[in-house]
Amino acid sequence: MKKWLIFLPLVSLLGTFAMAEENKRARDYGVAPGILAPGPLNAITDVTGIKVGHVTLIEGDTVRTGVSAILPHGDNLYQNKVPAGFAVGNGFGKFMGSTQIRELGEIETPIILTNTLSVPQGAEGVITWTLEQPGNENVRSVNAVVGETNDGRLNDIRGRHVREHNVVEAIRNASGGLIAEGNVGAGTGTVAFGWKGGIGTSSRRLPDEVGAYTVGVLVQTNYGGILTMDGARIGEALGQYFMKEVLDRGDADGSVIIVIATDAPLSDRNLERMARRAFIGIGRTGSPMTNGSGDYAIAFSTAESVRRTPERRSSAETISDLPNNLMSPLFQATVEATEEAVYNSLIAAETMTGNGVTVEELPMDRVVPLLKARASRD
Repeated sequence: MKKWLIFLPLVSLLGTFAMAEENKRARDYGVAPGILAPGPLNAITDVTGIKVGHVTLIEGDTVRTGVSAILPHGDNLYQNKVPAGFAVGNGFGKFMGSTQIRELGEIETPIILTNTLSVPQGAEGVITWTLEQPGNENVRSVNAVVGETNDGRLNDIRGRHVREHNVVEAIRNASGGLIAEGNVGAGTGTVAFGWKGGIGTSSRRLPDEVGAYTVGVLVQTNYGGILTMDGARIGEALGQYFMKEVLDRGDADGSVIIVIATDAPLSDRNLERMARRAFIGIGRTGSPMTNGSGDYAIAFSTAESVRRTPERRSSAETISDLPNNLMSPLFQATVEATEEAVYNSLIAAETMTGNGVTVEELPMDRVVPLLKARASRD
């Protein structure tokens, strides 16, 4: 079992601490999906201005949950909205704020991730934080953006232990740089492919010839299927997978939330196209997007030239946008970064016991030989 750092007895506030440096990641095992190079941190924070914060709640034998917050930029988000697109792979879930994103093509709050029954508290926290920001004194409507996965296997989800102040704290703690992965924030109690899931992140930087843009992805993994890693059929080889012996053990149901950021100047329409491509990356990991899984992706652009400022919202100014013909490299980057972010979430996650249930971490000592065998065949 990997060393598990808990900084406080009841509540661990983990953002971009040194813990992120200690965790192994996919590339430490030679798993590097795709053809594009990652950014310097191989994280969503490679996109300039992105901040991520976690609050991890671990109490007694039953509380294993938390909150993760993603901020597109450090300015007033409500006043300086960013264009966004939203996509659904399978809609068994609750993603608050999605209808307004689809209607207006923008987000005006941090993106909050938590557990299924804490979505209302996620909204309370992000609304409180938004109303407190200087310049928002007259704001009377806030489209809180809150995604979820169900961590009820390891966590006392009915206890609804996430509180409004935890959400506000996650936002206030958000920073750039390295991101803690695995059993942190909204990934504390999640399960993926029957093993411990969690938070994972990755990025890709396009070559100069196609814009030199960066795409960063953060995932909350709580879904399943038949785990495949960079083409190696891990789940089958280890005997743990959906419909083994024609029996659905529940390892395929769950949810995954995918948050995609880019500095490319894109319209909400093309951001929605990017969001849809993320599910190709999820498919590569072995998910069939089952009936009981909530698979959601949200993509946004941080480019100043497309930001929805008060001045632009009240004028006829034309906002720049990359043409459709230049989108394919960004699609490729999205697929690759999504796939690798999932692997990072699994590899960083650690064995956890909660609610009387123990979910083991992915056994990399058994996975590595399978990866090497796959590489030798190639």
